[in-house]
Amino acid sequence: MIQKTFGRARIGGGILTVALGLGLSAGAAIAAEGMDPNADEILRSMSKFLADTKAFSVSADISNEIISVEGQKLQFNGHATILIERPSRFHATRKGRFADAELIFDGSKLTVYGKTAKAYFQKDVAGTIDQAIPALERELGLSLPGADLLLSNPYAVLTAGVTSSGYHGIAPIGGVPAHHLSFRTPRVDWQIWVKDGAEPLPLKYVITTKWLTGAPQYSVELSHWNTKPVIASDRFKFAVPQGATSLQALVVDETGELALPEEKK
Repeated sequence: MIQKTFGRARIGGGILTVALGLGLSAGAAIAAEGMDPNADEILRSMSKFLADTKAFSVSADISNEIISVEGQKLQFNGHATILIERPSRFHATRKGRFADAELIFDGSKLTVYGKTAKAYFQKDVAGTIDQAIPALERELGLSLPGADLLLSNPYAVLTAGVTSSGYHGIAPIGGVPAHHLSFRTPRVDWQIWVKDGAEPLPLKYVITTKWLTGAPQYSVELSHWNTKPVIASDRFKFAVPQGATSLQALVVDETGELALPEEKK
C-alpha cells in the first residue's frame, strides 16, 4: 500500500480510560454487533474527547511500509506536526526523505507549499475541516496522518466497516500507559492505543493491509499533545515566499512524496 505525502491508510470506510472513570453510564455506549464492549466504549470516549476539543496540536512519527515489485519490504519514515482549530482551520507540516512541506487550511482555501521545491498549490475549499480533508485526499491525492481523528465525528468514521474488535489491556507507549484496542474490517486490521486517564488521547495506531502481498503496515505514533495551544493570529494565513512558484497541479511520487511536475524540474 502506498500512502501519500501527508499519508495515512484508510480503515474500511474511514480510519482511525478504560472509559470507566470517565463518567459514562453503563448504558451510554451500546456496543455495535461484533464489537468488544470495552474496546467500543474506549473508542467512543476517545472520539468524543477529540471532537469536543476545540483546538489542539500534536506531533506524529510516521512509518509506511511499501512492497517493491521484487517483493522487498521497505519502510519509509516521516515526521509531521498538526495544529487544529475547529471547525475550519488547520496547519500541518511534513518532513520525509525529500519532502519538507507545509499545508494550511483557513476556512476558504487549501494551500500546499513545498519548501524544498519552493512551490505552492492552492485550491478554493469553503467550509469546515470535514469538507477540507476529503478535498485534500480525493482531489489532491494527499492526506494528513490520522485525518479521521480530526473530523467532527471520529467514532462514526473509525467504526465504518468494522466486523469485530478486541481489548488487550494496558501497555506503555512512549512511557505513557495506554489501552490497546484492535479492530477488523474486510480489507484491513488496525490497532490503536488510547491514553489511560482523564484525557483519552490516541498515542499510536497501526494499520495492516492483510490481503496485499507481504501485509504491509502503516503506523503513526502521536506525541506532544497540547489541548490548549496558544495560536498566533496569522497561524493559518499563507504569505507567498519571495521567488516561490505557483503550481497548477500537484504531483505525488510512488512513495507518497510531494514532487514538482515534470515541466517544473
